[in-house]
Amino acid sequence: MSRQSTRERLEPVLDPAHQRLTSHALLGATIGNILEFYDFGTYSFFAIQIGQAFFPATDSFASLMLSLATFGTGFLTRPIGAIVLGSYSDRAGRRPAMTASFTMMSVAVLLLAMTPSYETIGVAAPSLVVFARLLQGFALGGEVGPTTAYLMEAAPADARGLAVSFQPASQQIAATAGALAGEILSLTMTTEALNAYGWRIALLLGAATLPFGFWLRSVLPETLHRSEANVLVTQPGRQSDSDRRIMSLGFVILASCTISTYVTGYMTTYAINTLHVSAPVAFGTTLISNTAGIAAALLGGVLADCAGRRRIMIWPQVIALLMTYPVFLWIAESRSAFALIGGLGALTLIGTIPYSAFYVSMAEALPRNIRGRAFATTYALAIAVFGGTAQAIVTWLIHLTGSALVPAWYMLFAGTAGLLAMLMMPETAPLTPNHRRR
Repeated sequence: MSRQSTRERLEPVLDPAHQRLTSHALLGATIGNILEFYDFGTYSFFAIQIGQAFFPATDSFASLMLSLATFGTGFLTRPIGAIVLGSYSDRAGRRPAMTASFTMMSVAVLLLAMTPSYETIGVAAPSLVVFARLLQGFALGGEVGPTTAYLMEAAPADARGLAVSFQPASQQIAATAGALAGEILSLTMTTEALNAYGWRIALLLGAATLPFGFWLRSVLPETLHRSEANVLVTQPGRQSDSDRRIMSLGFVILASCTISTYVTGYMTTYAINTLHVSAPVAFGTTLISNTAGIAAALLGGVLADCAGRRRIMIWPQVIALLMTYPVFLWIAESRSAFALIGGLGALTLIGTIPYSAFYVSMAEALPRNIRGRAFATTYALAIAVFGGTAQAIVTWLIHLTGSALVPAWYMLFAGTAGLLAMLMMPETAPLTPNHRRR
């Protein structure tokens, strides 16, 4: 049997109840992303304070680098979680995989928030934090692939872009919630209290959503029906040359997206540690930037449904590349709140649009019988290699060169590579009168 006929046979004809992605199903699919990325992002925002609590050192730079290195350990287990939970989602269904991921992330969140400091329990403290990060990485590695597959499969063909755009949008929502928590805490707590336990409050605020999240995911409708799952178990999917090409291009684009996301997420620490602005301004910058990212992610999905996938990937990416250096030069020279908020907000608004179109494009380009595993593994490998190192590399290069423009150069390098890969991606949008494949 040809590969094309196999793919057509495995593609589902969804039940009528599944033809429209309900708000309940949408929230249930994305709440795991929101919690998991909230916790991941909150660690990044409070890297200085967490370093002081668990990694005391002779100077603040060494403490920060140890904290960021521990942040990076969470990326080591992402590929493992992607393979295990992604494959599980292709066999047993999207919902069981998403529920397993959410459960593990819940344990990790509570462990990280409640571990006593180094002064209290000594070396056991950083050991527990490292374990929590490894568990978080495993859970998050297995979250993105099944969730993206679920959103695409549950949506009608003419609204897949918007549906899948809630995947990157939920990440921005999580980052915004983390920045908002940081902003409120920095405004209402003394510096001493913020350093001592403010970051724990931020983590526990995310943990408050756990019961609601478990309930939502337990009643999600399944998009991989039992008969299809049985077929996929007896005839496991194999990657063709076309699939491997899509995964390779996806790896480069996701690496570019990852570097941009984590460098932008690093702006709170960058603003405090390098630009020496106040904590409220630093958290406010991240809050505004991430809010712009939410709007841009959803806009990218809508545009991808209207105009096709490729052009919505390519043209905003070109504009973002042209904006990057001038924005960071403005920030570095003025070191003003207006430059930080306005510059990064505008850059995030433009730079986020391409990735919603990419998410749905890659999900559509992969056959159903490997979609969960292939998307999750590609995503996790890109994140593990480039996300886990981005903030530590930027911190080290700034320390080495003394230049506040290091983030701009790193983002330019990554963005250019991403653009080249986008140019080679196929158009996957459905053939409709509104947009034809090019």
